[in-house]
Amino acid sequence: MSINHITTPLDSAILDSKEHYIFYHKMVDYVFKELIVAVQRNRILNNQELDMFRQYCDLLLYSVEAMRIKYMYDDEDNMKVDLTESGFPNYLEFRYLFNDLELRDDYLGNLTPVDTLQEEFLDTLMRKKEPIKRSKLFQAASIVYYSSVNKRYIFNRFVQGKIVNAPIDSGADLLTSWSFYDVASNRPFVCFMYFNYDGHKVNDYKDDIYEVLKHVADRKMNLDTMAYGIDRKLAKVSPKLIKRIDLGPLHNMFAKDENELTHTILEGISKKDIPIESYALSFKIDEVQSKSEFKEGSFFNKQILQRWDDVFRQKYVFAPHRIIQLLYNKTPELMNQLAKPPIEMASLKIDKIKS
Repeated sequence: MSINHITTPLDSAILDSKEHYIFYHKMVDYVFKELIVAVQRNRILNNQELDMFRQYCDLLLYSVEAMRIKYMYDDEDNMKVDLTESGFPNYLEFRYLFNDLELRDDYLGNLTPVDTLQEEFLDTLMRKKEPIKRSKLFQAASIVYYSSVNKRYIFNRFVQGKIVNAPIDSGADLLTSWSFYDVASNRPFVCFMYFNYDGHKVNDYKDDIYEVLKHVADRKMNLDTMAYGIDRKLAKVSPKLIKRIDLGPLHNMFAKDENELTHTILEGISKKDIPIESYALSFKIDEVQSKSEFKEGSFFNKQILQRWDDVFRQKYVFAPHRIIQLLYNKTPELMNQLAKPPIEMASLKIDKIKS
């Protein structure tokens, strides 16, 4: 295992209360749904990329919702969130989901049967006129969790997309995508590779492509290094364009880092200039394109490799209108470095929470 794959408790924090977790889950769900709409509206990705991007976001939201159900009434354990340069659940939470669901049948066999639990609930509410104990509510939530959550839709550390025909004007024949959850930063990344295939049927070679991507392109690294590694290990593939989306950090009231955007939002909340629901999402796209080819190797074993251009970086910020105004007032230099002016998303409205 690489050192980049080691996760420690220092990468996470526990929020202060269950109310905070409810607040947090609503925020993540809301921000990602708004993000998909905003990315489409501003044509940041083409139609095929957008469809793939939406699928990865759906997997992420499904997993976060599964975590919400899992911890809903659990007083002994709490979901861990990375509050530094992330705002997303710690990577280990996704592993816990996956491991739980591997043992789904064993867990369900040890839980109180649904009919028995229903009778106890009715007896407590109707006859005794008492509220349901949290321990019983946790049992009910556990039944929902283990019986309804599907392991196939959990956002794993590496998620591979299919190989499809690339758009006509893309300069390549084929397109594939993949997503990974970077263990070091605790942030999700989505990648696209446009490529040509030197063979008859790409399906005959797809397992080799998937295997290389899983082992060479499954963590945050210099994009040209990633591109070179893919190119070198896949003799029949000529990558033409590799694009990587970095989702985050999610700047909000829970964040505890030195990021300038985070600091501005926290300061605004503390001064009551903006509501506690205020948020902003950083969104970065790195691209590297092949500008020419060259041959490498011996006379009898030559391989055509790509000569890569400089990495092209674009930074975006998504936030509600009021937050955009605040960022322009407090961080104008940062706003001027963006590929586009900050992109507006709807404000989040949540009932006040207990601190």
